Amino acid sequence: MRILAVAVTLAASLTSVGPLGELTDLAVQRVQVADLVAAAKFGTPQPIDDPAREQQVLDTVRAKATALGLNPENAAQFFRAQIEANKLVQRGLYARWTEHPEEVPQHRPDLGTEVRPILDRLTTDILAELKDTEQLRRPTLKCEIHATIAERSAVVLHHLDRLHENALAEAMRPVCSK
Repeated sequence: MRILAVAVTLAASLTSVGPLGELTDLAVQRVQVADLVAAAKFGTPQPIDDPAREQQVLDTVRAKATALGLNPENAAQFFRAQIEANKLVQRGLYARWTEHPEEVPQHRPDLGTEVRPILDRLTTDILAELKDTEQLRRPTLKCEIHATIAERSAVVLHHLDRLHENALAEAMRPVCSK
């Protein structure tokens, strides 16, 4: 009965549990956008790894973090994990689609006009949430507990498959390493 009550509470709230819930939900959204990135790149010469684009994202994050009063290197560390999580999903989807070509998405989104604006919005939202949770996100047991609860509730709430669950774990890895 207690598990049912928790499930109902989660479903009603539509956000992951705890003070890191909103940050975790934003990380979930970014992990899910990796599906669009993979669909845009699959079957093209465009590689999964794009060091120049990654550096551009991290430079933008550092500048925005500084403007928000966040430590720019800590923000970049968090976003490096977001990028690695995104690539984890892309590699997993590439493997799946290569093995099951019938599952390849029919629509190839445009990275510049369709996908990057979503990622840019998420970057802004994640930075704001990093600022809002700055005092909690320290290497403490309290932070680790909140992070674990938020992450596990996000997996259930967002119905993440194993690939996206693993990517979320990668994305959230540095959350308490301020």
